[in-house]
This record gives sequence, structure tokens and C-alpha cells, in this order.
Amino acid sequence: MDELMSGNSTIPNQKMKASVKDSAKKTLDQITNVYIWDMDETLILLKSLLNGSYAETFNGLKDIQKGVEIGKMWEKYILQVADDIFFYEQIENYNKPFLDALSQYDDGRDLSDYDFNQDGCSSPYDDLNKRKLAYRHRIIADKYKQLGLRNIFDQEMIKLWDDLYNMTDSYTDRWLSSARAFVEQCSDGNKDSTPLAPANGFVDSTDAKFQNISVLVTSGSLIPSLVKCLLFRLDDLITDGNVYSSWDVGKLQCFSWIKERFSSPNVRFCVIGDGWEECEAAQTMRWPFIKIDLQPGGSHRFPGLTLRTVGHYFSIVYGIPDAENDDE
Repeated sequence: MDELMSGNSTIPNQKMKASVKDSAKKTLDQITNVYIWDMDETLILLKSLLNGSYAETFNGLKDIQKGVEIGKMWEKYILQVADDIFFYEQIENYNKPFLDALSQYDDGRDLSDYDFNQDGCSSPYDDLNKRKLAYRHRIIADKYKQLGLRNIFDQEMIKLWDDLYNMTDSYTDRWLSSARAFVEQCSDGNKDSTPLAPANGFVDSTDAKFQNISVLVTSGSLIPSLVKCLLFRLDDLITDGNVYSSWDVGKLQCFSWIKERFSSPNVRFCVIGDGWEECEAAQTMRWPFIKIDLQPGGSHRFPGLTLRTVGHYFSIVYGIPDAENDDE
């Protein structure tokens, strides 16, 4: 009581103000790294399994036909989940570049009793059908975020997918698990132990020097690409709002949207993929581009790519020390 009467009650307020000021300064000083990933033949292998090009790089050491059969199984299950859970059979011809593309047409209606099989959804050329498609996108986002495969399918189906994942990982010398682990490393790239990205796509770490975001830009259709994230165990690392399809608009347009979305003086971008389109788009944006190579034994593949290598590309373009990328 005496302290309150003596005027020392201002000390806690001063400390609080200083704390808020320090926190604001840390936020301003914080560097945000946005990793822009390609999907096929980067984070996962699928096309190169189906056409045998992955096995061919091993000069007879890999069974090409086995790779083709594995790829066909993945194709089957990707389409099955897309059709059964994500309305793909209904909306296959209405691809959008991201799930929020029609959010302005969603009136927020409660969809718990909505009959998606009877609403007559067709080409979204008018506001009514745009709203119907937006409803589907909202349900897809909710399922992606909240449910996960293990809450959608029975244990028998989950075991089948787990077995296929492990078989593929073994056949590809741990490409899948290594790529996933590397995305996780990038997400946790700051030296502090920070959580994975929440729904807004950001790794929230006010006390960390670096904030890290993983974004997927794939040339495939949006809905199957979201399914791939689920089946290939990437959904806890790449949020539904950070998945873009360049199918109709091209990668440069997607990159422009991403730059606008994460615009800030302290944001750095890095593109990681295997194709010419993302390479050219990255060059146009003046962002570093890391080309993934299927050839065995290289450093630009999985396993092989390290945070040190990524930090090297960052430093060439941005000229900023990469303390967060010192580890192998």
C-alpha cells in the first residue's frame, strides 16, 4: 500500500511499455522467409514414377515397372479421395487458383444440412453458381484443416495408405520422408523452438529473428493438389490457404499474388522446384531459385538439400547473413 501511495506504481507500467516497445522492435527487425515449393518431382515423386524417368536415372539399378505400378496406385487413391471427400467429380472443370478465390460469394450459410448432390452446381458464370462453388471450397478447407485423413477414413484404409507411403519411400531412397523433414526444418528454421504454421500460414515467433512460411505453387489442379498434401503427409506443414494452382493462370501470376500478400520490407522469397516455368517466374521476380534434380548423389534433391545450401541462395540474392541456415 505504501508503494502505491509513494508513486512507485508507475514502475510496472514503465516496464510494460518497455516490453511492448521491445516486442514491436523485434517484430520490425524480424525477417520473414517465404519458401515457395513446387509439388511433383520436388516434394513428392509421381510423374517420374509413372513415366519411368526416376528409375532411369539409376541406370538399371531400379525396377522401372515397380515404380510405374507405385505411381498408378497413388493416382488411383488421389482421385478416389478427391471425388469422395472433396467434390472433385462435381467441380473438376471449375478449377480455381486457391480456395479463397470465390470467398466473396460465400454468404456464410450453415452447411451442416446442405445437400451438395442436389443443388445443381454448374459452371460458375453467375453469382448463384459461384456461391455454390464457394460453399464447396469452404467445406474442403474445413476438412483439410480440422479432420485429416485419420479422422475421415477407417483404419484399414489408413493402413493401406501408410503401407503405400512406406513402400514409395523405400523405393525412392527416402525421398518423401526427407522432403517432408526438410519442409519441417524450413518451417522451424529459426533457432527457437516455434510451432508449425497455424491457419494464417505464419510461424508465429515474436522472439525469433526469423519467421518462416511454406507456400505450395503447383501446376496441377487445386483439389487433387490438396489431396496430395494430405496423402503425402504435408498438410500439417502447408496450410490450405497456402496452396496455389497455376493450372489456368501460370506461376508468374501466382508468385505476384504471393508477393503482394506477404509484402513487407523484411520479406525474402525463395522458389524450390524442378521446372522451367517456376525458374523463369522466379527470375522475373528476382527471387532465388533452387532447381531440384532427380539424379542420384546430388545435393539438389532429397535426401541431399540442406539449409546451408538454401542459405547460400538467399545470401546471393539478398546479401543478408543467414544465421538461421548455418546447420546442415
